[in-house]
Amino acid sequence: MQYTYEELAKMIDHSLLHPTMTDAELEAGCRLAVEYKVASVCIKPYFVARAVELLRGSGVLVGAVIGFPHGNSCTESKRYETELACRDGAAEIDMVINIGKALSGDWDYLQRDVQAVCDEAHRHGAKVKVIFENDYLTKGGAGLSSDDFKRRLCELCERAGADWVKTSSGYGFVKQADGSYNYKGATEHDLALMRASVSPRVQVKAAGGVRDLDGLIKVRDLGATRCGATATAAMLDTYRQRQQSSVASSSSATIGSGGY
Repeated sequence: MQYTYEELAKMIDHSLLHPTMTDAELEAGCRLAVEYKVASVCIKPYFVARAVELLRGSGVLVGAVIGFPHGNSCTESKRYETELACRDGAAEIDMVINIGKALSGDWDYLQRDVQAVCDEAHRHGAKVKVIFENDYLTKGGAGLSSDDFKRRLCELCERAGADWVKTSSGYGFVKQADGSYNYKGATEHDLALMRASVSPRVQVKAAGGVRDLDGLIKVRDLGATRCGATATAAMLDTYRQRQQSSVASSSSATIGSGGY
């Protein structure tokens, strides 16, 4: 395998964000995160304190979402939500930009919005991932093409103090031609573009649409250091299965070469 188990597991932010998830399901998700030794759980704000209790001493961090999933809360609400999450023990914050303001080209507002969350989180020693929701940005905005728009967002977030730029929330559903709602989430194109649009100080996180081990490896190859995932167990079980098959093949080859 090109990457070790730990390298891939420590990319994963195990996502526990679906609106219908019960407390029992959130607790089970935290236990799964410990079992698979992932980087963090990304969890609903009200459950941060409980997640911190469950994960204490495990090496798995607790991340909270802010202004999730559409980014429409006022800046002070986002800042205060960040303060509360950090007080409860969140070590990472995943915030959503104000998408309408971005598409309006109100860059000053957007930078203040992101910076307010970054400043508050950093005061508590927490790090911030800023979600763009790229499925809403396929036509660009504010007179910019889609790619130039995303580049502008990357540059703005870096100035505002973001630690990561992130493709998606996983809930950016767009109406399709057949009337259904769906999303692409993290695409190879967007990951490469975002990685090239920030300095090495800022990391890149993929979210949405990465559902198997090969997808996780591709994310890593493209330079992203984190990946939001619900299919954590399936991804890492596949890694272990491939690793076992590789060891078994290697053992067979060694025995065969001895003339038995």
